[in-house]
Amino acid sequence: MPAKRFAVEQIIAKLREAEKLQGEGLTIPQTCKRAADLGPDLLPLAANYGALKEDEAQRLKALEQENSRLKRIVAEQALDISMLKDVARGKF
Repeated sequence: MPAKRFAVEQIIAKLREAEKLQGEGLTIPQTCKRAADLGPDLLPLAANYGALKEDEAQRLKALEQENSRLKRIVAEQALDISMLKDVARGKF
């Protein structure tokens, strides 16, 4: 069964809930049990998304998508350049 994936906004909401529960005096294991739908991934998620607000997380996601699109474009251009150099040398 594949792992359940959460939207960034859902993760941030759960982290805020966990912070609130810890503020009420619950220990980390008790907090993880209360936020059980995130499961054991609570601490790594807190490391990645702990300081972000929802609008910042949305912007981060958009920037990551743009970055991957630009990397794909650069890779395609590098491949085109390599093919053209091979053709110019007669290695085809």
